[in-house]
Amino acid sequence: MQTAHAARCLEKLGNATRLEIFRLLVRAGKEGLSVGEIQDHLGIPASTLSHHLAHLVNVGLVHQAREGRVLRCTPDFALMDKVVGFLTEQCCAGVASPRRRRKAS
Repeated sequence: MQTAHAARCLEKLGNATRLEIFRLLVRAGKEGLSVGEIQDHLGIPASTLSHHLAHLVNVGLVHQAREGRVLRCTPDFALMDKVVGFLTEQCCAGVASPRRRRKAS
């Protein structure tokens, strides 16, 4: 995963409302939830919810599909896994002291 894309995803999740929406969709699973169901669960006004969903859709964390009159939102689990993996891929690998690197040069 590119650092810039990971940063954009994390930036969008850095908003408390968007994080709450995304976590709700993750809990809902692969079927996702309709926009109305998200609104019912979180009590967010329609225009505000639309604004926050647009941010999540624009970075690819959420997909939307029209089912007749219903707009269904589903999380992109593969992208979520990539973001988490990006954060943890070098966990506990160690970091050389800047002083040691200068001496070795």
